[in-house]
Amino acid sequence: MPKLKEQDLKWQNMENNPLVSVITVNYNGLKDTCEMLDSIIRYVPFSYELIVVDNASKEDEASKIKQNYPDVICIRSEKNLGFAGGNNLGLKKAKGKYLLLLNNDTFITDNSITHLLERLESDPSIGGVSPKIKFAFSPDIIQFAGCTPLSPVTLRNKQTGIGQVDRGQFDSASPTPFLHGAAMMIKKEVIREVGLMPEIYFLYYEELDWCTRMKQSGYTLYYEPRSFVYHKESQSTGANSPLKVFYMTRNRMLYAARNLKGITKPVAIIYQSAVALAKNSLQNLIRGRTDLVIAQIKGVIAFFRLKNKYLNQKWDS
Repeated sequence: MPKLKEQDLKWQNMENNPLVSVITVNYNGLKDTCEMLDSIIRYVPFSYELIVVDNASKEDEASKIKQNYPDVICIRSEKNLGFAGGNNLGLKKAKGKYLLLLNNDTFITDNSITHLLERLESDPSIGGVSPKIKFAFSPDIIQFAGCTPLSPVTLRNKQTGIGQVDRGQFDSASPTPFLHGAAMMIKKEVIREVGLMPEIYFLYYEELDWCTRMKQSGYTLYYEPRSFVYHKESQSTGANSPLKVFYMTRNRMLYAARNLKGITKPVAIIYQSAVALAKNSLQNLIRGRTDLVIAQIKGVIAFFRLKNKYLNQKWDS
C-alpha cells in the first residue's frame, strides 16, 4: 500500500487547506467532547481542522468549547437536527480533502488514525473506511471489526467480532458492507457525488443508507484494523431506551422503503410492521417493559405517516 507523502503527515497549520476535517456532533456531552478533542490534538500528526456541532444542547456548549479551544470551529444549532443533520452542518463547513466523522464519545490513544488515510489513498475506488473500534470501558473488547450485510427481510446485521477479546483475529483489512457511524473517514469527492447523510432518519440507520448509496455509486467501503478508536457506547440514548426502540423500529422500515427492490420491499415492511412487532412486543411485555412496547408501536405508526420518505440532502456547497 502506498504511504502518504511526508508533507501530508507532518503537522501544518493549514487553516484554509487542511488535509482532514474532523467532525463531531455534541449533544449535552461537553465532557466527552472535550476528551475527544484532547485526544485528536495530542495524537493526530497530519494537517486537520476540528469542527464541533452543538446540536441544541440545553446550555450553549459551543461557546464553552470555543472558549477552551479557540482554534476549533464551533457551530451552534438551536434545533436538534439528529445525528445526520448535525453531521451535515459540519460537512458543509468542512475544507478537508478527507472527512473524519467521529462520535463525541470516542477518543484515540495513538496516531494510528493515519492508516485510514493510507487506506483511502491506496485505491481510487475506496470511498470510505472505518477503524477497528473497541469499547472504551473494556479496551480489550471489540465493538466493530467490519460487519455482515443486512438480511433482506429482518434488516438486521452483525458487527464482526463484537464482544470478543482482541487477540489479533481480525487484523486483516477487508471490504465491509457498511461503515460504523461512530468512526468513519470518507473522501469529500464521494460525498459531493452521493450527497449528504439522509436527515429523514434523525437517529439510527442513516449511515447504513448513506453507505448503500456509496456502494450503488460504485465505491468500495473498507475496514482498517491498523487504526484504533475507543467508544463509550450508549451514553446518549441508553442501550434499551424507548427513544432507541422507536427510531430503530421506524427506520428499519424506512431503509426498506428507500433501498430494497421488487417483492423484497413489501415483504420486509410487512414483516417489520406485523411479525417483528408482535414478537418483540410479547418479549417486552414478559419483561415488564410496556414503555418499549409503546415505543415500537409508535415507530410503526410513524413510518406510515412519514412524508418525503425518499428525500436526500444534496451537497450544494
